[in-house]
Amino acid sequence: MVENLMLRRQSHALLPLSSRRPLCTKSDEVRLAEEASKKYGSPAPTIFSKLIDKSIPADIIYEDEKCLAFRDISPQAPVHFLVIPRVPIPRISEAKDDDAELLGHLLVVAKNVAKQESLSEGYRVVINDGKHGAQSVYHLHIHVLGGRQMKWPPG
Repeated sequence: MVENLMLRRQSHALLPLSSRRPLCTKSDEVRLAEEASKKYGSPAPTIFSKLIDKSIPADIIYEDEKCLAFRDISPQAPVHFLVIPRVPIPRISEAKDDDAELLGHLLVVAKNVAKQESLSEGYRVVINDGKHGAQSVYHLHIHVLGGRQMKWPPG
């Protein structure tokens, strides 16, 4: 398959994507969501706040005055990036009606970056919300995954 021919640099070695173990298992997802929900409401900055203020590095692939997009550090597909607003909206369920324009902008950016990343065959857009939605960082973020055939149901 095409996926077998695609290579990714990992630990100074090139490995076929199909030989990599998943970087995040279902149990990891649940554990991370449970840990994050315990910290929810904390005044401490999230990792995404630190990416926005550039106090920690990220592979940023798009940015404007409202948002930024960057590659996921634990990709679950050959192409996996996140789009986050600069303003800290903790959860999609907490977005205000006044946030409608910003939320629309995030989706337009996701579409444009997906095109830039050559995802013409399609991609998946995901927003996790809260503990049961497996949200691991309480700063609204949109996952865009592509570069392979997605499966259903996702989990």
